[in-house]
Amino acid sequence: MRFLVNREKLCEAVMNLSRAISTKSTFPVLEGIYMNATKDGLKMMAYNLEIGMTKTIDITCAEEGSIVFKAKLLGDILRSMTCDTVSFEVNDRLVCKIKCGSTMFDVMGMPASDFPEMPTVDDCERLVFPCENLKDMVRQTIFATAQADAQKPVLTGLLFEIEEDNVKIIGVDGYRLAVRKQPIKLGKPMTFVISAKTIGEVVKIITEEDENIEFFVGRRHVAMSVDGYSIVSRKIEGDFIDYKRIMPNSFSTQCKVNTKQIASTIERISLIINDQLKTPMKCRIENDEIVFSCATALGRATDSYKTEITGESFEIGINNRFLLDALKNCDSDEVTMNFNGPFSSVIMLPTEGDDFIYMVMPMRLKAE
Repeated sequence: MRFLVNREKLCEAVMNLSRAISTKSTFPVLEGIYMNATKDGLKMMAYNLEIGMTKTIDITCAEEGSIVFKAKLLGDILRSMTCDTVSFEVNDRLVCKIKCGSTMFDVMGMPASDFPEMPTVDDCERLVFPCENLKDMVRQTIFATAQADAQKPVLTGLLFEIEEDNVKIIGVDGYRLAVRKQPIKLGKPMTFVISAKTIGEVVKIITEEDENIEFFVGRRHVAMSVDGYSIVSRKIEGDFIDYKRIMPNSFSTQCKVNTKQIASTIERISLIINDQLKTPMKCRIENDEIVFSCATALGRATDSYKTEITGESFEIGINNRFLLDALKNCDSDEVTMNFNGPFSSVIMLPTEGDDFIYMVMPMRLKAE
């Protein structure tokens, strides 16, 4: 196996493919990138048994062959080099000579035959998703998904609801909810759940030049294609939370707020809140004013935000970080905060339209 390749293009491909690499695996080959050199180009693959990614780049191939390299080491080597062109030469013992100008490395590879076969997506539906919309919608919902160790694995993913005239992406972890809606016609109505980690890595690959990303939705897997990369991920099975059922039809208290101003007020209160202690932030809503306060081992803080309030007065405990996450991702100058007393969720909606819904569960306040 012998070939010449542009260092910058190979380095970029290795960096992006590393998003599908297992960092701590009992199988060393899963920490590597499969490389198959032919006259048609260098086909590269990374697969951690959950997400798989492929990319083909142009090379000058003198001798065809396949090998697997440790992704981290290969990336470090390529970034350390300074010349434009890199040569690879692999012998029968899987020792690869990597040369760039006066710099040369002899690196041990792994057999290509050990690399697992990536799944294929059969009987699929094709969707063409505008890249800019996808990036925004994922950013505005992914923060509300559950962590990898969640009791319900389906909540570690994002729910895609494809309807006739619009698309919704939903994230929920049991304590908060994020719904983002966009008027896009993609085709056949369907729903599926993709790992939040997977779709989060996919949107990082998207460049400003990319207009659309293709989705191929099969029975068990979803494939995505953008910027020459093909990404395959398993669907997450399970019963997603019926978020429509838990949404109230009316509210007892409503406040129209400036998003940045109220976020700034909450950030000041948050300076004394330690995430490990999970201390609730107290919100007292009365007399056209929201008074935020908190007392922790670090001290006490109080601040207020004046706004027009309609409805009942009450006091509620809220997770400050969850509320901030929602406010920072709604992409609206103003939102309406809606309440149904101290024991119901706070629900944030746009002042006009229905582009998003953010819901945060209340926290129990300690008796003083």
